[in-house]
Amino acid sequence: MLELKNISFAVKEPNENKKEILNNINLTIQDNRFVIITGPNGGGKSTLAKIIMGIEQPTQGQILFNGQDITHMDITQRAKLGIGFAFQQPVRFKGLTVKELLSLATNKEVNQHQLCEYLSQVGLCAKDYIDREVNASLSGGELKRIEIAMLMARGVKLSIFDEPEAGIDLWSFHNLIQVFRRLRDEKNGSVLIISHQERILEIADEIVVVSAGQITAHGSREEILPELLNNADSCRFYKAQQRSVNA
Repeated sequence: MLELKNISFAVKEPNENKKEILNNINLTIQDNRFVIITGPNGGGKSTLAKIIMGIEQPTQGQILFNGQDITHMDITQRAKLGIGFAFQQPVRFKGLTVKELLSLATNKEVNQHQLCEYLSQVGLCAKDYIDREVNASLSGGELKRIEIAMLMARGVKLSIFDEPEAGIDLWSFHNLIQVFRRLRDEKNGSVLIISHQERILEIADEIVVVSAGQITAHGSREEILPELLNNADSCRFYKAQQRSVNA
């Protein structure tokens, strides 16, 4: 279980004034929940994800993971506890194969059967990918699915995805939705996704709305999604985001 208590985050601007990015965030994510954080651009969603992972440190508040205070732990320490993070743009590793990357993720040699299992779960054929380099020859959608396979191979307790739909084509987006559906249904750990996409929101257990650095709504998909889509401004925003993937 992840608990955020009174989390705030501010940065200094060039004029030395402080700019509040997050203000008094309180959020609990129970085990084996599929949670989407959404809201307008610039509201603090990605910053919140980075604070959970330890990429940024809060200026105020406390973070507990399975009862342990991780507020001042760095990204490596949190990764060892079972928190994984997938960036908007996955890192490319020239000279490193998919097999080697998955072996590094599990900290052991991965056999052919295990490779097939991990990659098939994200819709990729192992024999077509195990010897390929994690470089520019892979599409954005392929890289994101390999990154998800890496988190699954690690057996993380909390997976965080920051706008996974960014920079991928429609076909890859459809495949990504199927992967997320499988993750939700299997419930092998909690999944936290930052997203504007209506189709991703539709498979959430819970939706958290972050706007102007604060949580403005939090509840089940059945409670929150109709409110978002019935609000005229929100509806235009989410439909525009959907069109950006379909383009």
